Amino acid sequence: MNTVNDARAKRNVAVLVAAQAFLGSQMPMIFVIGGLAGQQITPFVCLATLPISLIVFGSMTTAPWLSPLMQKRGRKTGFYIGAFGGAAGALIGAYALSIGSFWLFLVGSYMTGIYMSAQGFYRFAAADGASDDYRPKAISYVMAGGLAAAIIGPQLATFLADNSGVANHERYIPVYLAVAALNVIGMLILSLLDLPRVSDAEMKDAPMRSRRDLLRSPKILVAVICATVSYALMNLVMTSTPLAVVGCGFSEISAGHVVTGHVLAMFAPSFFTGHLIARFGVERIMGLGIIILAGAGAVALQGVELGNFFVALILLGLGWNFGFIGATTLLTSSHAPQERGRMQGMNDLIVFGGVTLASLASGGLMNCAGGDPVSGWTAVNVAMVPFLLLAGVSLVWLMTRPGPVRV
Repeated sequence: MNTVNDARAKRNVAVLVAAQAFLGSQMPMIFVIGGLAGQQITPFVCLATLPISLIVFGSMTTAPWLSPLMQKRGRKTGFYIGAFGGAAGALIGAYALSIGSFWLFLVGSYMTGIYMSAQGFYRFAAADGASDDYRPKAISYVMAGGLAAAIIGPQLATFLADNSGVANHERYIPVYLAVAALNVIGMLILSLLDLPRVSDAEMKDAPMRSRRDLLRSPKILVAVICATVSYALMNLVMTSTPLAVVGCGFSEISAGHVVTGHVLAMFAPSFFTGHLIARFGVERIMGLGIIILAGAGAVALQGVELGNFFVALILLGLGWNFGFIGATTLLTSSHAPQERGRMQGMNDLIVFGGVTLASLASGGLMNCAGGDPVSGWTAVNVAMVPFLLLAGVSLVWLMTRPGPVRV
């Protein structure tokens, strides 16, 4: 193990953990109230979750140009762009709510997606320059920074909305103003990063596979499939959860608590996920994540009591953690440093493309499948089945191929 590189990597991981905790709290804030705000100002109820979908779409369309830019100009530049996009999106969202414009609200959501894309590369930045042994732990620790975001985000969102002094959609304006402030202050944290870069000489002289050849690699293909399924299904269910909880007769505060439990389950295991990957192998942890995601759907289908929502969303977060961190670890071990801009951008394009479709489907299934919240919630969770089968079959295929897969 290269102790010099790991010393630098550990310092960067500490900064990225802080960025994930502080800046990352804006995502649960927006996911808690974005659908509810959209529901109050949209001209069509089936489009209530479209603001959330536009965030993910913004992330999907940002990744292909942001990743190569970071390869050329450094990750810090990309992270600054993300924070600027997050601040701009929040301010546009606040203004859109003040005038009741759903379509302008969508513009702000798209800008927020630029931040979401940049945040997605925190996990890859953690792996830059890390030894093979430290890499899964570095990725896992950075993801653990979301634990603070899980505590701060939903509670701050509900506190600001409940104490805004108004009863309509304008009650969410303070939430978006707070998000803008988080992005501005977060740039100071990002300035502390000291990330390694691939030199121009290395980029010029080293061989680099085409995108098609990269996806022909079994490890890369399965990593992309499992990351996409884990993230898309998590988003499918989470996006509908506030609408389902409130629609089934519970309060917005209860919805916030359920989302808090979910996001805690997404990130709290990250303190040991990297160690589990190092101990048992990445493929087993990814498989466990897929099984737990299936368990989340099974619990959700058992009923719509508050306890069912809590348990299902906790399992959903845990399954996402194992599946997504495992897939990220597998991916970073499967391409050369000079290929990271191309491969990581393509990976997040595919992942967030799947998440965008899941988010769009979430609103349609929840609001327009069956005519009541219970039927909509059932449709959302049944929709998980074919994609879980796809991820499970692809992982079994990889594990049964000759040669080691462990990282």
